[in-house]
Amino acid sequence: MIDSLKHLPTSTASHADLAGNFTDLAPPLTARQAAIESARCLYCYDAPCMRICPTEIDVASFIRNIHDGNVNGAAVGILKQNIFGGACARVCPTEILCESACVRNHDAEGQPVRIGLLQRYALDHATLAEHPFTRAPANGRRVAVVGAGPAGLSCAHRLAMLGYEVVVYEARDKSGGLNEYGIAKYKLTDNFAQREVDFILSLGGIEVQHGRVLGDNLHLADLHAQFDAVFLGIGLSASRQLGLTGEDAPGLAAAVEYIAALRQADDLASLPVPRRAIVIGAGNTAIDMAVQLRRLGAEEVTLVYRRGYESMSATLHEQEIAKENQVRMLVWAAPNEVLLDAAGRVRGMRFERTRQLDNLVAGTGEFVEIAADAVFKAIGQRMDPASLSDPMARELENRGDRINVDAFYRTSVPGIYAGGDCIAQGQDLTVQAVQQGKLAALAIHHDIESKLEAA
Repeated sequence: MIDSLKHLPTSTASHADLAGNFTDLAPPLTARQAAIESARCLYCYDAPCMRICPTEIDVASFIRNIHDGNVNGAAVGILKQNIFGGACARVCPTEILCESACVRNHDAEGQPVRIGLLQRYALDHATLAEHPFTRAPANGRRVAVVGAGPAGLSCAHRLAMLGYEVVVYEARDKSGGLNEYGIAKYKLTDNFAQREVDFILSLGGIEVQHGRVLGDNLHLADLHAQFDAVFLGIGLSASRQLGLTGEDAPGLAAAVEYIAALRQADDLASLPVPRRAIVIGAGNTAIDMAVQLRRLGAEEVTLVYRRGYESMSATLHEQEIAKENQVRMLVWAAPNEVLLDAAGRVRGMRFERTRQLDNLVAGTGEFVEIAADAVFKAIGQRMDPASLSDPMARELENRGDRINVDAFYRTSVPGIYAGGDCIAQGQDLTVQAVQQGKLAALAIHHDIESKLEAA
């Protein structure tokens, strides 16, 4: 457990009672519901839902297959474009992507086809006897993938399909990246993340080595010399700092650390739970953190953001989840001081009221204090400097704390590619990471084939 939270009490509820608070956020469709919902689709010729999908799933086609009783066909169609289709059906913000583009939004119904739930139905009910895709004959080429998250495994899977031998290096004990460690427990339940990883690896041709940390026991220069190409899907593993005195005090922690501990906990009743908590941030991670604290038994949870509701990166759907779980939201307030008790532990936080001034956030000189036993930072992630500490890694061009890539996910160092949260593109969505990994694999294949033809 996180050292800075060890002084906090655990829940008074049992594991069984707490587990009941972490069942599916959106219950799956029954066969009857799936039949009715799939019948609502108009199967648009130029389906806007497909055009807005980051992985370019043929939405109308898979829904038609469900309607016609061809669930296996629907599942294979989804997986052809998005090998993480099961996780994305559960965590993808469909309300701002495919479902927002559904033409059913514009008629008298005002209700889109529930594409996410239909995608989940197809993948949950498919009866595939074996992996739906086969590997091409081995081509004798090897590619290293650093990071076993959605971007890395998507890249590895596509390369394996093309006949490459792929070695994936992962720092943590389990594969899956944020699907395993960073998503709210009520969004990916019943060990789904690991079952999906097992399915992806069942294709063959992919070796995963855990406990391999870039910048520690793994070096980019070595990989570059030993493999035909390298793909970096290392994510953003370090939490941003508030820059305030007392930030290392007991009771102050990164939200992602707590979420990871929660997802890996065998006994939810063993987790430290503050009676009153503050979550700083406005993204989906902040919402996940705040809601899960409430479901673990925290009496008061306040989410604080320095701008207004309209600027929050968390979708309106996520904001509604927070409200339904009685999370208090305080906007236009910026962290000013960590308040400590006589023992040096967090007892609350002082915030300065803010306002918008020429598109910037400015302080008003008015302050508000909120009592809390713990404060959780959900203000974004950054690259771990140690990850890119070796000489070759320092040659990678970056933009801020992200790796810069071209349109084909090539970095500034020939033979090294990158995708997912670690690059300066996209909105840090799982579905985008999957697509970037897939497209990077195709670019790697094209570049290697081009070199062979030139030779």
